[in-house]
Amino acid sequence: MTAAAVYLPSQHASVHDLPDDHDELRRVLDRAVSAVLARQRPDGNLEDPAAVDDIGDMALGVVSLLCLAWHRDDRRDSELVDAARRGLDFVLAERVFRTDNPGEPFLLVRDSGLPYARYVLEAGEHPFGDWPSTVWALLHAVNVLEFGREVITETQWTRLAEVATGFWRWLTEASMFNPQQTANQAIGAVVAGLTLGRLLSEKSIVDDAMFLYHSEVRANRVVDRELRLPVEHGAGHDQNYLPISLTFLARAYQVSGEQCFLDDGEEIARHLETRLSARGFDYGGPRYSEQHCGCEGMHGLRFFSGRVQAELGRYLGDRRVAYFCASTPGVPSGHFAFATVWFFLDGNRWYREPAQTPVHTRYSLRHGQVSVSLTARLTPYLIDAAGTAVIESVVDHQHGIGPVLQYADGRRMLLTRPLGPVRVRDAAEGGLGAKLVTKAVVTWDQVMLSAQQLYVTDGERLFLVAVLDRATLPVNAELAFLAGLPYATVEGSRQRRIRTVSEPGGGEFDLGDAWRALSTGGTLLAGGLALSAAAGLRVENPPDGAAYFNSPRTADMTQEQLSFWLGDDPRGYGDPDAGWRRVVATNHVLAGPIAATPHRRAVFVLCYGPEPVALDVAAEEAPDGVRVRTPFFSAIVGHPAGDVGGEPVLRIAAS
Repeated sequence: MTAAAVYLPSQHASVHDLPDDHDELRRVLDRAVSAVLARQRPDGNLEDPAAVDDIGDMALGVVSLLCLAWHRDDRRDSELVDAARRGLDFVLAERVFRTDNPGEPFLLVRDSGLPYARYVLEAGEHPFGDWPSTVWALLHAVNVLEFGREVITETQWTRLAEVATGFWRWLTEASMFNPQQTANQAIGAVVAGLTLGRLLSEKSIVDDAMFLYHSEVRANRVVDRELRLPVEHGAGHDQNYLPISLTFLARAYQVSGEQCFLDDGEEIARHLETRLSARGFDYGGPRYSEQHCGCEGMHGLRFFSGRVQAELGRYLGDRRVAYFCASTPGVPSGHFAFATVWFFLDGNRWYREPAQTPVHTRYSLRHGQVSVSLTARLTPYLIDAAGTAVIESVVDHQHGIGPVLQYADGRRMLLTRPLGPVRVRDAAEGGLGAKLVTKAVVTWDQVMLSAQQLYVTDGERLFLVAVLDRATLPVNAELAFLAGLPYATVEGSRQRRIRTVSEPGGGEFDLGDAWRALSTGGTLLAGGLALSAAAGLRVENPPDGAAYFNSPRTADMTQEQLSFWLGDDPRGYGDPDAGWRRVVATNHVLAGPIAATPHRRAVFVLCYGPEPVALDVAAEEAPDGVRVRTPFFSAIVGHPAGDVGGEPVLRIAAS
């Protein structure tokens, strides 16, 4: 019986391929308005009955979408005006709470009587979510105040302005600011304050918003890969919330003109550019290991793609909620509707200029449809080629793609963690892009050795060459190269988790099967990828157990689901990346060293590409390093000590 396919939940198609011309947005908005008018209840409620949480801002968000349609001249009729007014009356009467929610642990002032919005309507049910729900409700409110003056009545405008001011006071006076320690929510509150202060000509609100941004957001940023990032649930590297933060920063700049929002957004944008694979796949991060945003991040990604001159729109977003959030498919819930309003009214266009030459950053190499992304320690954790993502493997709690040392007693050590500074050298020649990473690593025996990994791509394949000085290693220790875990492959508009792999002519086998050896010089076929090695491959599978990814117990899980399962906190809180760090082992795809190598060296050569290749490889000593010859290119991998200035030597040439 064939197991059902497992798909990643929200990495779909590149967001910049979603039509966003005026006529298409007109059609989208007209369909959305028609859908919400048809479902509005007699009491004016515009909420989706299918929704179970994020309720507090929903109806007001739908009202803001009706005001957007009027403001854009997409629809101007009495039915829309009547629906918006009845919807707003419902919100003001039924969705503005002034009595403290039982169990709310972060109030500074009890029984303040200030208005707020609830995440879940029932008293005492998940009060922790009331702070962000109030932020979202305030953002909807200022959009209705700004773009709905011709739609709502003067009395409604005045009442909503009073409620919005109360929301701001509740967020900043009655409650601790940013209690979830989630920066995108805090930046959203700042945007709301800036907009409210401008609309009401209240300079004190603007000043308070700017103070909170500098003291609560900027002051607490963390550094990852030399770039400063806002903190999301205790860490910065986040796939779901960082694009949303970009949206808030873009809007904050548009509202205020303050340079700090541009500067901070550009750092996030450059971080995303470094992280994203060539086709927009993203992996890892402490908040949601695989969850991607939809409409919430579009405005920021588009705005900052032009600012940093990078195709950030290749980001694989969630197409189910691309133009607006929807609990019921095709019907806007109103949640996060402020992002829809900003995107529909913004005149920026996507930066769409595919790079004609290899793109190098310190922590990535991208060319054509091929890329490799590196951690802050310059260890590869994501290789993307042939529409397939290969992620870091795990060996005895060590994560990465690189050489493995196996001792006679069975212990294994992944030789990727650097001891001291790491040196990088980039090169481009004859249509090839290359990156050489030189590290000093240390073994359990306290032996230091040099490890070098060279990445070369022609835009269709990625070649990986590893050179190690093995002179100081124990004579009975074995070296192999851990080639990564083939994880997900493109299938239409979705990403399917790889469950089975095969070798040419060898039949298909499940990654959860027992140990499987591939023939010498063999190729592993995984999704659309062919992984070839010059000296053979073998596959080892983890034993059963929750901490062994791809074991029988976790075979139907995504990496995100396992991370939350093994994390410290219930799903939705804390740092699920800590759960992934608790994985003991994954499948191991291991390559052997080539037979003929320079004295005291071990050399590995692999290719990640769309079809199997014959890797007839030679490695020989050269005056300034090791010369590696393949059928596709030749390269000089310089001595680990570098040249006279200590810089690594790298020369490549197409064969």
